[in-house]
Formats: sequence, structure tokens, C-alpha cells
Amino acid sequence: MAIQECSLNLNRNLKEMDVHGTASFPCAAHEAEYTDKEEGMLPWHWHPAIEIIYIKKGRLTLQVPGKSFSLGEGELIFINSNILHFAMGGWKAEIQSFVFNYQLVAGEESSVFAQKYILPLMNCNTLDALIITDYEEIKEDVRTAFLTAHEAVVHEMSGYEFIARERLSQICFFLFQLFEYEIENKNLEDTLDNVRIRKMCDYIHEHYSEGLRLSQIAKAADIGERECLRCFNRVMKTSPMQYLIKYRVTKGASLLLEKEEKSVAEIAIISGFESPSNFSQMFKRYFKCSPREYRRRL
Repeated sequence: MAIQECSLNLNRNLKEMDVHGTASFPCAAHEAEYTDKEEGMLPWHWHPAIEIIYIKKGRLTLQVPGKSFSLGEGELIFINSNILHFAMGGWKAEIQSFVFNYQLVAGEESSVFAQKYILPLMNCNTLDALIITDYEEIKEDVRTAFLTAHEAVVHEMSGYEFIARERLSQICFFLFQLFEYEIENKNLEDTLDNVRIRKMCDYIHEHYSEGLRLSQIAKAADIGERECLRCFNRVMKTSPMQYLIKYRVTKGASLLLEKEEKSVAEIAIISGFESPSNFSQMFKRYFKCSPREYRRRL
């Protein structure tokens, strides 16, 4: 199987559309480098798969809504299913990771492994992301399990599928034990802020090309404009309009490459900008080059 290319194919809701691994072995091993430059970052995205990242070298900053993690060499972070996340490195942070479907370790949805352990873990609303190596009692076992599994998959050792399933199952069980109390005693429904943010972000992703106003975004979650601003600040650490602008710029960058027959001016209008000059100004702010330079370079 070896290393699977680490690239992102996102839909309008920032969901990653690429398949991780294969239907028969739903697990992908990655190696990548991230920097603090726009082109070296991992943009905001989410996927149904579980992800575990190991920092091989350097430092990595990883964000989920409302939280930011600073990771150093030798540390491991767990990112739960369906959690929006973003990452950027220091000077060439080198990482290794696994992205895998829960069925790799749990089997069918009706199995005892899924029903008793993995699905409750995935639905635990207090577990969005976690630096596993912060827990002294398990960090060495988890690090050994991850590295053993990763090496086996990358080098396609005999029986690497068994090794990966066994070691990733071990990590998931360690996490279940850490969060067993929350799983058994806490309400597993999403928090009110997360529900509101999902509704508002879905509305932005659906209507980004239109002339959106703050009142429309707030109405999508049945809240007022002030609460909309507070909610975005609490969860996303940005304002709704700044999120909208960045989403438009990101969509514009994708469209520049996907729709080569269209001019920059046409892409600007499709992406929701009032004018090509406004699009170019915002594009340079995020990508450090003009739309034409970006298209020509890539």
C-alpha cells in the first residue's frame, strides 16, 4: 500500500471527498511537510474518518473550532470523526499520519466493537481533538503503537493490514478508557454553539456567491446579529464576514484551476466578489500573489 498522496479535494461544505485507503482496507498512511506559508498549510476541512497525526520533526499548530494545539517533535494528536480542522507548521514541520474509517477497527456497525466502544467514542462531544501524548500513563504505548503501524503500512510488511488494525484499535481503546466517564454520563448532543455554527457555515457555503449580509447569516441559525458575532468569535475565532471572505477566496483559487476557460474577472463574480479588483486585493492578502500569477504558477 505504501504512502498515499496527501492532497485535499473539498466540496462546497469543506468536506474532503477523497477516499482514504481502499474499500477492502479503509486506511491511509500519509507523510507530509507543513509551513507557515499559505501554500504550505492544511486548509480548513473535515471528513468522516478518524485521523491521528505524529510530529516527526519541527512544530505544528493545529486548530479545531474553539481550540488551538501547539505540537512538538514526538507528539501525537487525535482528531475525531467529522471535526473541522486546520494545520500550519513552523519551519517545515514533518508529520506522519493515519486517516481511517471506523470500520477498520470496529467492523460492521452492529458489532460489539462499534456499539460499545468506537461509535460512542466518535459521538463524544467533549472529544473533538486531543494530544494523546499529554497522558503520561499511555504516551509511550500509543507512540509505539502508531510508529509500528505506520512503518508496517509504509513498507508493506507481511500482514501489515493486521498490524495496522491491531495497533490503531489499541489506540482507540486507550482513548475510550480516558473518556469512558464522559461517554457514560454526559449528554452526547452537540453544544448549542456547534449547532449554530454548522447552520451558519452551511448557509455561507451554499450562498457564498450572493451578496450576503450579517443578518442573513444570523437568521440561518435563528439568532440575532450580535449573538451571531459572539458565536463565531467563541467557536471559530473570527467574524462571520471574515470567514465568508476567506471562503470566497478559497473557492476562487479552486475555480481558477478548475475552470481554465473562464477569465479572472468571471471567477471573481462567480466567487461572490463585487469586482475583479476587490478579488485580486483579497487574493493577494491570502496567497501572496495575484490570481493570474497563481493560475500561471500552478
